[in-house]
Parts: sequence; structure tokens; C-alpha cells
Amino acid sequence: MAKMGRPTDCPKTYRVTARVDEETKKILDQYCEKYNINQAEGVRRAILRLKEDE
Repeated sequence: MAKMGRPTDCPKTYRVTARVDEETKKILDQYCEKYNINQAEGVRRAILRLKEDE
């Protein structure tokens, strides 16, 4: 039987990994601390901004 988690309207089925330099990591950490979010949410927000810039 499959493990059941919380139901969601927007499942996160893909994993993306990236290597970043120290400056990029500091920027992400500061943003996440300022808005009280985790790093995954910070990266999601950054990716959505790429779409807005088009």
C-alpha cells in the first residue's frame, strides 16, 4: 500500500539541484531569513520571477 501524505492542490513531483557559489548562497539565505521561508520556497519564487520578466 502506498504511503499517504497530506493532500495538496499543487504536488511538487520534480527535484532540481544546483551548485552555487558562496555569494549566491548568502543572497538566498538572507532572502529566506527576511521572509521566513525555506530555501526551496526561495528558489521557487526566484524561478517564478523569471517568468514575470519575460
